[in-house]
Amino acid sequence: MALQATPYKVDLNLTDIDRSVYESLRFTVAKHPSETEERLCVRLIAYALWYHEQLAFGRGLSDIDEPALWEKSLDDRVLHWIEVGQPDAERMTWCSRRTEKFSLVAYGNLRVWQTKVLDNVRNLKNINVVGVQQEALENLARDLPRTVSWSVMISDGELFVTDERGQHEIPLEWLVGER
Repeated sequence: MALQATPYKVDLNLTDIDRSVYESLRFTVAKHPSETEERLCVRLIAYALWYHEQLAFGRGLSDIDEPALWEKSLDDRVLHWIEVGQPDAERMTWCSRRTEKFSLVAYGNLRVWQTKVLDNVRNLKNINVVGVQQEALENLARDLPRTVSWSVMISDGELFVTDERGQHEIPLEWLVGER
């Protein structure tokens, strides 16, 4: 019998001062059986960073032809393809060709990945890559409850998440492009 996805209820109070976005959002997101809490947190961070009414979670790990998140137009064109993790250069190129804008939230040990992969895709015109500091991500993901209640504030490119344990500063490093 295959393992089932785990549903997480999310209550996200988003204050993005940089883009003048102020939203109170409630939704359910599925955590794939092979997905870690860290990856789920990165998907939620990506959702907050690029929030738009049409932004939706893709099947990601379940379907390689879909991203972690995407924004589609009303005529079903992919306007923004968002991945998380450390994809290879071939995957990044493939994704960037299917959308107007490709963004990636990278996490983990990025030093080797940057040298091996990122340097090979810097010439792509429509990509943005941001790195999330691993220690801050681990603290945020530790003991992640099934009902996630986050207040996210983005100001001057800095990201702060407040949950029931307090405020977490999540350092972001723009590796390619900008938000």
